[in-house]
Amino acid sequence: MIPARYAASRFPGKLMQDLAGKSVIVRTYEATIATNLFDDVYVVTDSDIIYNEIISNGGKAIMSIAEHESGSDRIAEAVANIDCDIVVNVQGDEPFTERKSLEKVLEVFKDDNQKTIDLASLMVEIRDWDEISNPNTVKVIVDQNRFALYFSRSPIPYPRDKNVDTRYFKHKGIYAFRKQALLDFTVLPMQFLEASEKIECIRYLEYGKKIKMVETTVEGVEIDTPEDLEKAKRLWK
Repeated sequence: MIPARYAASRFPGKLMQDLAGKSVIVRTYEATIATNLFDDVYVVTDSDIIYNEIISNGGKAIMSIAEHESGSDRIAEAVANIDCDIVVNVQGDEPFTERKSLEKVLEVFKDDNQKTIDLASLMVEIRDWDEISNPNTVKVIVDQNRFALYFSRSPIPYPRDKNVDTRYFKHKGIYAFRKQALLDFTVLPMQFLEASEKIECIRYLEYGKKIKMVETTVEGVEIDTPEDLEKAKRLWK
């Protein structure tokens, strides 16, 4: 499932911007299809513009019935009546989505015979301090078993001791959910941590859900700003 809003706050209409002859949302949809990992791929949107863009390019799209505040809510509505076990959320602004990283996320559930893991997601190490301190970059810290402890727009952990070899990880906006965890999300009220950070996956942590993080070395480009789009164009070439 690829949740897609037209009215992005930092870069309105970003999913319809041109990336090497096709819109960003079509590039993301095609990249997801090309992994050959999924039984089906849909764009889920509340926008007629995005819906028509996908349909006119031969893709599959679902129009949201209700208004939603998060991608998880939008996807949960779409999959409520679909017979499936694992649902993967690929962000619409991730045109460099690739197979290797998604396979790592899906492997988490193959090894989880007791079904103790609710979600799996990706993280990539970052070393540039400008990116570490950038609030548009969501950071994640994990425990010894790579379960998420917290997500933040602030640098975490804070480097008070400069002699410690601190590693920083960016959270990539790709999730794999057990369907039930996704449906649970829609009935759990937002708490203050999620409301403060504006990071929806914090809600899962606040209610005791287990999020297994998988490290990848593939960073790609998430298109949050016009500058990101220009970077994506250069990388595409």
